[in-house]
Amino acid sequence: MLSKIFSFSGRTRILHLTWFAFFLSFVVWFNFAPFATTIQQDFGLTTGQIRTLGICNVALTVPARILIGMLLDRFGPRLTYSMLLIYAAIPCLTFALAQDFNTLVISRLMLSIVGAGFVIGIRMVAEWFPPKEIGIAEGIYGGWGNFGSAAAAFTLPSLALGLSVFAGGDLNWRLAIALTGIAAAIYGVIYFFNVQDTPPGKEYRRPSRNGGLEVTSRKDFVFLMLMNIPLVGILAVLAWRLSKVGFLNETGLLMVWAALVGLYLFQAYGCWSTNADLLQGKKYYPPDDRYKFNQVAILELTYVVNFGSELAVVSMLPAFFELTFGLNPAQAGMIAASYAFMNLMSRPGGGLISDSLGSRKWTMTVLTAAMGIGYFFLGTVSEGWWLPGAILLTMACSFFVQAGEGSTYAIVPLIKRRVTGQIAGNVGAYGNVGAVAYLTLYSLLPEGATGNLIFFQTLGVCSMVVAFLCGFFLREPHGSFAEFHEGEEQVMEPAIAPLSYESGSEESL
Repeated sequence: MLSKIFSFSGRTRILHLTWFAFFLSFVVWFNFAPFATTIQQDFGLTTGQIRTLGICNVALTVPARILIGMLLDRFGPRLTYSMLLIYAAIPCLTFALAQDFNTLVISRLMLSIVGAGFVIGIRMVAEWFPPKEIGIAEGIYGGWGNFGSAAAAFTLPSLALGLSVFAGGDLNWRLAIALTGIAAAIYGVIYFFNVQDTPPGKEYRRPSRNGGLEVTSRKDFVFLMLMNIPLVGILAVLAWRLSKVGFLNETGLLMVWAALVGLYLFQAYGCWSTNADLLQGKKYYPPDDRYKFNQVAILELTYVVNFGSELAVVSMLPAFFELTFGLNPAQAGMIAASYAFMNLMSRPGGGLISDSLGSRKWTMTVLTAAMGIGYFFLGTVSEGWWLPGAILLTMACSFFVQAGEGSTYAIVPLIKRRVTGQIAGNVGAYGNVGAVAYLTLYSLLPEGATGNLIFFQTLGVCSMVVAFLCGFFLREPHGSFAEFHEGEEQVMEPAIAPLSYESGSEESL
């Protein structure tokens, strides 16, 4: 596959168009971080308020990734991705025109939905590439697209500076943020008219019901209900944090908590309706059609510690370098971009390692442990450090973080093909659970070296715990390195052999 990676035909064309859609969604999603200190000064915000905006930036991505996963499985990635990119223009323009803190909060909450775009491309790429190449293909999609956060940190301050020629005062950052949303919307239209959900001759498999994730045993249904609690619980934590900065009063907080209980019950009802026949004993899954939900749960936890930590670190790193080393916002943004810059190599590298070493399980385990060690060292960075050394350590740590993300999504599409969107959505949502949890912790810590040390040590400890779980409980997916998805080779048309994979029975762990 690597020899054809720069081709713009067949399935590689779909891959390139899709990773660029993800890239733009991340530019939009992270267009706040490079301007955090500038916005704080312009609006006269407290440190607690600016950190709360960082939390809002990832908050609604939690339920959005689950909802997007359902829409994706039903309507296909082409339509779903296009509509999400077009939607991105609305919150971007709202944020750019904001005149008070409440509008900033609302627009960042709306913008956090755009972060759900990642799961759409996971299904698109899985439809076009066979199991033996799924790691590198998903890694390129995730890594090159994820570079959008680095592009935002690296280019937006310079763009805003250039725009100041045409608009004085604080309008420079406003125009830069507005332009990211407009660009995403334009590309959403382009994407719709230039991709297809599946290769020619392949049917797009949809689940029979979309109310919730399909499981294949009653025990797994109970496990699913338990694992859904943190998805709502983290939103309750966010609401509490918003109350501490004056966005919600006590009555409003109680109303939000009541609504979240209702959301969980609604979600539980959707899962029950999807699996009602199984729970009532009317449906039985044969062994070759089952999968273990505990494998999904472990992947959810890996995404808490790798992607969750990346979101948290990317959100605080520009301010971290600016305050620790006395840099200006543009310099700090460019240096902080080194963390996300590694996505270009590390996430595809994680997928390639997973494809090449013959064990997706142990790839996941080793990368997660190495990530934890990297965070322990990153916690020691202070103003006394040599700046180039701090940059190199940041890049080394980010390699293991993003390679771990690539390894996670080298496994996700191999669990249960017809509900790949929902599984990818659940795993992705846990990444945002981690981000909100980590950023909430960060918002409560004291400024300076002590707070940074506690923050990075927490990331390190969580990573080591999950590495232990991977080593002892994660299973090697069946058919991890097959030429085709199970059942597809019998229906492949020779004329389009490189592109066509027709759905058959699903892979299971």
